[in-house]
Amino acid sequence: MIMLQNHSRLRTYFTQFLIFLIIVLFILTIALTFNSLTLEPCSCPIQHYVENKAETEKNVVYSSPHKLAVLVPFRDRFDELLQFVPYMHNFLNKQHINHNIFVLNQVDPFRFNRASLINVGYLYASSTHDYIAMHDVDLLPLNDELSYEYPKKRPHHIAAPHLHPRYNYSKFVGGILLVNRDHFKTVNGMSNKYWGWGLEDDEFYVRLREANLEVTRPVNIKTDRTNTFRHIHESHRKRDTVKCYDQ
Repeated sequence: MIMLQNHSRLRTYFTQFLIFLIIVLFILTIALTFNSLTLEPCSCPIQHYVENKAETEKNVVYSSPHKLAVLVPFRDRFDELLQFVPYMHNFLNKQHINHNIFVLNQVDPFRFNRASLINVGYLYASSTHDYIAMHDVDLLPLNDELSYEYPKKRPHHIAAPHLHPRYNYSKFVGGILLVNRDHFKTVNGMSNKYWGWGLEDDEFYVRLREANLEVTRPVNIKTDRTNTFRHIHESHRKRDTVKCYDQ
């Protein structure tokens, strides 16, 4: 009888010790995990942007009363966006351009409609911004001489054919195009009928031409198609190039 009691007591002690050990290990695991999360420095590029944003903006004196809305048509390009936003914010601050960046995210299941997104961005921002930049998320300007100043007389195509790393034809106005609020309204914006990749900017060129709005482009730029822009479009991302013959 005494032996059975001792055996039962030992089993109880062992169970209590095992529970205690599990609790201690659990607490140590939580502590080590929290320590690694709080002490290990973040290596992502957005950290430096967040830390320096307020200090950078504090020292910016804008060169003109005009305000730029950077309109970024977007879908499933988050890696590119993480690079684009801090880079463009700093690039425009160097030029003392008063600006906001609007990411126009298409969340429906339909084919991508870049022009419609730009139209939405214009309608949203036009009451507080007097010109827009129709800006691809995968195209970063490398040359500080590329001006984002207010295009008073006519639209200004920054990603000019002789500078763009991929597209070189005279009617090309894609990539990065600056248009003031009045000119965009004059041509009634862009066509909403282009689904998938391409053609909407070519049609916009026709609208500008018919409104007698000649497009200007950068001149006296010392860089060329190989080093004026960084094109960060990943090769594994397939373009939706199926044409709809009624557009």
